[in-house]
Amino acid sequence: MGQAQAKPQPKKRVLVVGAGAAGTACAWSLSRFPGRFDVEVWEALPVPGGVASSCSVKDGKHVINDQVQGGAPSYRHNLKLLEMFGFKPTPVLMRIAFGVGDKQWTNHSPSELTTRLQSEIRRFGDVIKWIKRLEPLFVFVPIDRLLRFLRFSDEFRYEMVFPLVALFFGTGNQTPHVSAAVIARVFLDPDLRLFDYCPKRLLNSVPEMFAFPVLEDIWTTISRKSNFKLFCSRPLAKLRRQPRSNGSCGVIVATDASGASEVFDEAVFACDAETVLRTMENPTWLERRLLRNVRYYTDFCLTHEDHEYMSRMYDIRPAQRDNYFVRMYAGRDREKIEMSFNLSTYQPHLKEAGLDIYQTYYLDAQLRQLWTDDQVDSGKVLASRWMRQFAHTWTHFAFWVPWVRFIQGTRRTWYCGSYTLVNTQEIAVISGLAAAERLGADYPFPDDPLAAKQFDTYMAVVHGARRRRPAEDLSTAATIKEH
Repeated sequence: MGQAQAKPQPKKRVLVVGAGAAGTACAWSLSRFPGRFDVEVWEALPVPGGVASSCSVKDGKHVINDQVQGGAPSYRHNLKLLEMFGFKPTPVLMRIAFGVGDKQWTNHSPSELTTRLQSEIRRFGDVIKWIKRLEPLFVFVPIDRLLRFLRFSDEFRYEMVFPLVALFFGTGNQTPHVSAAVIARVFLDPDLRLFDYCPKRLLNSVPEMFAFPVLEDIWTTISRKSNFKLFCSRPLAKLRRQPRSNGSCGVIVATDASGASEVFDEAVFACDAETVLRTMENPTWLERRLLRNVRYYTDFCLTHEDHEYMSRMYDIRPAQRDNYFVRMYAGRDREKIEMSFNLSTYQPHLKEAGLDIYQTYYLDAQLRQLWTDDQVDSGKVLASRWMRQFAHTWTHFAFWVPWVRFIQGTRRTWYCGSYTLVNTQEIAVISGLAAAERLGADYPFPDDPLAAKQFDTYMAVVHGARRRRPAEDLSTAATIKEH
C-alpha cells in the first residue's frame, strides 16, 4: 500500500505596503518562490523606488537621480541586485568640502582649521576607541553631551564632527543628539566605514564610491522581471487584522484609497512609521508605543543651476573638484547645517553635457527662518521637493531599535525600511530581505561573506533572530522572468 501524499500547503498571500528599496527587495525575494507566495505591492506613488527616485529636468532633456545618489563598496546587497538585473554602477571619488573661508576643511587636503585643531583631532581618536570598546553604554549618550563633558571646543564640534556625521547618516540638524556609538562607527567599523581616521586631519583619504544608474529604471526593471504584482498609485487607506471565522490564524484586510478591499495572510509595512500609525486600525499597545518613538522632520530640497549661490554660500574652489559641500549657519545657530552637492559629479551624462546641476538641502522646517532658499535665483531652479526624514538621535537607538524585534510578526505583520536601524540605502534593502526571510524566503546571497555578515547582524538586532541555513540554496537568477 503506497504512502499517502502530503497535502500541498496553500500559498501565502502577502501584502507589501510600499515599493521603495525595502518593499521591492522584500517582494522580489518572496517572488523567487512562486509556489509558496502570492505577493502584491501597493505603492502610493506612480512609480516604484520611494525616496530612491528620478526626475526629468530642463524640459525633459535630462534625467537626474533625486535624494539617493550612490553608495560605498560595502553596499553589497545593492550591488548584487544591480548586477543581477543588468545594471552597472559608475565609480565616483568622494571629495568633500566642509565649511567656508578659514574654517573650510576637506577629506583630501590640509587646511588652516585642521592645523589649528590638530591636538583635539588626536584626542578625538582616543575617545572613539573607548566608545567602540564600551559601545552598549555609549549607544545612550548623545555625542554633543559627551564632547562637552570631555571639554572639546565648540569649533571642533560644530565645524568638524557634526557636519561630517550629518552628511554620512542624514542626521541633519539633530546631529548633536546622535548616539556617540554611531559616530564611532563612522571611523572604526571595519565593514561599513567610509574613511580611515587620521590623527592629523581627521580625514585624509578620497574613497571610491559608486553612483547608481537611473533609479527609476532600476526599481521598475526589478518589479517587471519578478513574480509579484505591483500596483502603483494605490495608497493604503486602512489595514485591519482580524481572526478567521473558524478560529484559525487571523487574516489581514487591506483597503486602498478607492475603498477596494482585499484579504491577505501576511502584511509587510515597507513604508515610514507615520504611515503605519495612520493606516493600521488596531495596533497593539506595544506597536503604538514603539512606532511613536520614530521621530520625523520635514526637509526641503532645491535642484538648481545657481553657481553664484553655491560660490557665495560654500566658497567653492574649482581646483579641488569637490562633489559634496557642507556649511554651518553663523552665530548662535552654528550647530545647524545646510548641505549641497554637485549632481554632475555623480551622474556622468550631466558632465558630458557640460552641466553643473546642484541639489541643496534645507533641514527641519521648524528652523525655516534660517534657510537661504530664497537667495537661489528662481530662474535657475529646476525642481523642488519636500521630504520627511527620521532622526538618528540617541533616543532612536534607546527606545526604538532594540525593541522593534518585539513587534516583528505581531498578528502576521512585519516591519522593514531604513528607519528600523539607520538611514542608508543598504539598510533599506537588507531590511526588506530580512522580512522576506522571516516569512520563509531563503536569504539570496549566502555566498557573499560581507553581505551575509551584514544581513546576520541586522537580523540579530532588528528581528532578534538568526538566518536559516537551508541545506541547498535555491538559485535566484532562474526566477527572473524573461522580457
